[in-house]
Amino acid sequence: MTNDERFEVRRLIAATPAEIFGVLREPRGHVAIDSSGMLQSADGETVGQVGDEFVVHMDREALNDLPMGKYDVTVIITRFVEDAELEWTISGTIQPPIKHLYGYQLEARDGGTLVTSYYDWSQIEDRYRGKVNFPIIPEAGLRATLGILARTVEQR
Repeated sequence: MTNDERFEVRRLIAATPAEIFGVLREPRGHVAIDSSGMLQSADGETVGQVGDEFVVHMDREALNDLPMGKYDVTVIITRFVEDAELEWTISGTIQPPIKHLYGYQLEARDGGTLVTSYYDWSQIEDRYRGKVNFPIIPEAGLRATLGILARTVEQR
């Protein structure tokens, strides 16, 4: 699905929803599967509910689109359904937060789990429209991250 302010990609991964969710709920799991190269490391505990947070150390030079260099963001969980849904927004250098959302939906299927990854910038603050280029992560980046996620969980 793609529209002007949201896109999503899907992939069948040969692992259970619990195995995949185990990677997604770990701060270091986000770093391990990132295809953009921006996520350098993370600090924080395993997330378990809406409102949980962790810190990701970023390097914008990987995208080379804004002169932000290295910085930190706080990932804030906005949707959490065990082994089924995980969504988050970020708060960081740019304040107030932009309010773009990233997320995963997991559906058990024959042969594994259908994983949907999405990026939604439909709720961004008006002050950022036209000033920050969206999408920050292209659709191909989400596809590549799903590939890394598949490789990660299928080799366990």
